[in-house]
Amino acid sequence: MICRDEISLVCDFAEVYHVFDYRSLSAQMAATLFMGLRPDSRCKMSLSGDKYTIDTLLAAMIYDKLAWLQWAKTKDGARGINMPETVVSKLLGSDNENNARGFGSIEEFEMERQRIIGGEK
Repeated sequence: MICRDEISLVCDFAEVYHVFDYRSLSAQMAATLFMGLRPDSRCKMSLSGDKYTIDTLLAAMIYDKLAWLQWAKTKDGARGINMPETVVSKLLGSDNENNARGFGSIEEFEMERQRIIGGEK
């Protein structure tokens, strides 16, 4: 963790354990303290690649569901148009497009399968 994000380690140790110089600790003690950090600590989130805590994502999901319920009661909702964008998709950077692909025949499926297996692009 020291090589990856030393600043987060220093901040977490200072905040949680009031240790301002982690280098004064033995390697075993520093590792033990690191393992004791919560999953939403700077270090753990940095290692896992998470940008947001689970609490933030859950709050965004709740907001999205409430926004959808409100939209569903409007004229646009009855027609299925102008659906509100979700906060979760904005946070995670995912789009709402479905990446599933359908095939009209077995032959199309087999051709795509062979292309994927064969490594063709």
